[in-house]
Amino acid sequence: MASKRLIVFAVTLLVGNLFISACAPAPAPPPAATQPPAATSAPTTTAPTTAAASASPTAGPTSTIAAGKRVFRATFSPPLRADPAVGNDYVASSTLPNLYDSLVFPNAKGSVDPWLATSWDISSDGLTYTFHLRTGVKFHDGTTLKASDVVYSYNRLKTIGQGYAYLVTPGVQSVMAPDDNTVVFKIEKPSALFLPSLIRLYVVEEALVRKNATSSGAYGANGDYATGWLQTHDAGSGPYMITEFPLAEYVLMSKNVNWWGKFNPNAPDEVRFIVTTEAVTVRSLLQNNQLEMTDQWQSLEAYQAFAKIPGVKVLALPTVSSFYYMLNNAKAPTDDVHCRKAIDYAYDYNAALGLEWPGTKQMIAPVPATLAGVDPNLPYYKHDMTKAKQELAQCRYANQLDKYPITVDWVSEVPDEEKYALLFQSNMADIGFKVNIVKTPWLSLVDNMSKLDSSPSISTIYVSADLPEAGLMLRQRYHSSTTGTWQQNEWLRDPKLDASIDDALSTLDQQQRFAKYSAIEKDLEDRAASLWIYDQLEKHGIRDCVDLPAAKGQTSVLIGYYFFMPDVGVTCK
Repeated sequence: MASKRLIVFAVTLLVGNLFISACAPAPAPPPAATQPPAATSAPTTTAPTTAAASASPTAGPTSTIAAGKRVFRATFSPPLRADPAVGNDYVASSTLPNLYDSLVFPNAKGSVDPWLATSWDISSDGLTYTFHLRTGVKFHDGTTLKASDVVYSYNRLKTIGQGYAYLVTPGVQSVMAPDDNTVVFKIEKPSALFLPSLIRLYVVEEALVRKNATSSGAYGANGDYATGWLQTHDAGSGPYMITEFPLAEYVLMSKNVNWWGKFNPNAPDEVRFIVTTEAVTVRSLLQNNQLEMTDQWQSLEAYQAFAKIPGVKVLALPTVSSFYYMLNNAKAPTDDVHCRKAIDYAYDYNAALGLEWPGTKQMIAPVPATLAGVDPNLPYYKHDMTKAKQELAQCRYANQLDKYPITVDWVSEVPDEEKYALLFQSNMADIGFKVNIVKTPWLSLVDNMSKLDSSPSISTIYVSADLPEAGLMLRQRYHSSTTGTWQQNEWLRDPKLDASIDDALSTLDQQQRFAKYSAIEKDLEDRAASLWIYDQLEKHGIRDCVDLPAAKGQTSVLIGYYFFMPDVGVTCK
């Protein structure tokens, strides 16, 4: 659920996100204490396989664990799309960095470290990036990774146009491999965010993908680009590789002992991401020591119960995710700015925060306060019934609200969202709005949001930033290019706003760029484009025998990187 959701995040990421996020995945999206590189090891000769038989979610976590192995098991919101050109929600964003390497890797300081690229050069005009690749890196089947694999991975992502394509491919003119160890990107205009965007360019093995592509499909000579095969297999060089993947239940990944990087001495030998958030199942697995870490989508009461289980604690981790009520700016009655302002003033933010984990804070900007470039001095909406009624009086629907009920779609996989929907319904009744709240499965909501005619008045979604600066999150959430995706139900489609966002993202001077972000943030608040509720604390029940670098602030807060498994220590018995 996305970056980014619910994210992706939900919230996933996420893409989430993340969120949210984020977050579960959109079919065609717009939405870690990392160890330093180590010496290259010998290639692995073990190819990933797919389980022929499936098991129930309850049986799944223990079905193939060998004695003496270190195991990490966690639950996530379904479904999992593990193709690096397709997935971008929370569970996908947590899985992909473990299966695939990228040119650069996000660090805890909000910057990037060398990864597959050991170094890079940037031309004086900021338009050419030359990456020098680590030598001797092997894919999981033992094939040597080459620069041409990077070029192929980029072209595949761009052609398919899903996953993180919206983040990586815009503005890129060309990608070339002048030799096996060099990759050259040429971009259309300078961008401060181009380099960090490459954390989401996951490198696949060209030969293996071509071998497993069908002869017919949507991509011309590339057939289906192996999108079917890569749903249950991997073609990566990362620290883990797929060994079982019954789609509706879990993905099992085993350690790639010949990975070029460095593992925590107690890193798990097997990692199982279980795709369920069903409360009874999650609690049972945790109580029976069949789960090391829960998903983040459990109810407040569930986390309180987890904390009472011997050997279990609850972590509340900082994120770059926020919880939004996405107000449809293109359909009555929320197409009127005064109706939207009335909604924003009528909402009881303090009551909403009381439904969340202690320490959760109200959003003070249109994007998470943890992002660089957020202006903390801008005014933001607070509960004020006098102002709410004043704004409603100026709305052109004020005298006929009964004709324009507001529909709120909340995500059925995240039960706590119903509490916020009921609070919203009560708050809006105080100023005369009729609110219908609809329990909606995530994928149904994604489909509803893909078309203006079917999109609800409000969708409730966690969205997670893809990069640690405000600018890209502003683009994710409010640029015309993301309408019709789970990342934007506002349907703004404003060329002037698009131009402002694009201009800010192409400004290399940080002070000037942040000033432009501030102006955009103020514009969005003046429009009351959304109902901005809270910046998310990501909560997980976790066993005491797990050493999670995220709990010590040693990881990137970007969606998915809390689950970079080479850095996680497991001493559970």
